[in-house]
Amino acid sequence: MQTRTTRTGLELTELGLGAAQLGNLYRTTTEEEVVETVDAAWECGIRYFDTAPHYGVGVSERRLGEQLRGRPRDAFAVSTKVGRLLVPDPDGAAGHDTEGFDVPADLVRQWDFSRDGILRSVEDSLERTGLDRFDILYLHDPENHFEQASTEGIGALIELREQGVVSAVGAGMNYAAPLAELIRRADVDILMCAGRFTLLDDSALDELLPLAQERNVSIVAAGVYNSGLLGKPRPAADALFDYAPAPPEMLARAHAIADVCEAHGVTLPEAAIAYVRRHPTVVSVVLGARGRGQIDSNAQRSAADVPEALWRDLAAAGLIPDALA
Repeated sequence: MQTRTTRTGLELTELGLGAAQLGNLYRTTTEEEVVETVDAAWECGIRYFDTAPHYGVGVSERRLGEQLRGRPRDAFAVSTKVGRLLVPDPDGAAGHDTEGFDVPADLVRQWDFSRDGILRSVEDSLERTGLDRFDILYLHDPENHFEQASTEGIGALIELREQGVVSAVGAGMNYAAPLAELIRRADVDILMCAGRFTLLDDSALDELLPLAQERNVSIVAAGVYNSGLLGKPRPAADALFDYAPAPPEMLARAHAIADVCEAHGVTLPEAAIAYVRRHPTVVSVVLGARGRGQIDSNAQRSAADVPEALWRDLAAAGLIPDALA
């Protein structure tokens, strides 16, 4: 699998594994599925793995670390995120997590973008994973705490980078505008943009991607299926867009894109991945998966041969910007 290089020299495979499912996203992932998922990813050449304390209140980090610790450390890159500390809550032990993960509620997430909070978060994540270091550290969803995150928080990450503790630092968000503002405010290396640079939502093209290209900041594209609407060759009537039922106009647009894709022998998910890779700032596309079947499907979609004529036809139909045709 091909790799792309960030400005710090860190190499990431063009396809990465998002490990939210390892944290029991929406349903329990068995230990057997965890092993199968990471083994299958490794076998198909994936060497970039992304996790976070938020994913299953630490379960994803622990499980991913267990699967990676026996592999050559210099052979893979791993990122985690900061900004949510995990704090014990004995009163919640009998309940279940309320943020989408099938785990007990004996830990709660506590927002903290202070310098001390960032350092504690990294230390806790290292302990959970059992790894000796992380390659990338992202501020996680800091949009509602932006002033502190974009000053004290990112400052702590830059300090760790300067100490050689981590190779690259940045932020991951579902919003393009604050990511662009972070580039203006801080010396970041890499940003994870979720759902804002896709075949259906190209708002990242307004400011974020041009600014990232100007400042030599790498982009990791996540959420390229927009929660599922672009995840099948033909979207179902009840498909989701950004975690909610897809509006009729988005559903119609997805079908229009699929029409053009089919004329070129390309599926909608294949086009969704290939489209974001066309931008020079994008170094990796991160897709979540659970089990060998989903890993193999992601790898096949990622490797699909997509003709240049598809982009020209999509642009001619007004379905993508002319600049990316």
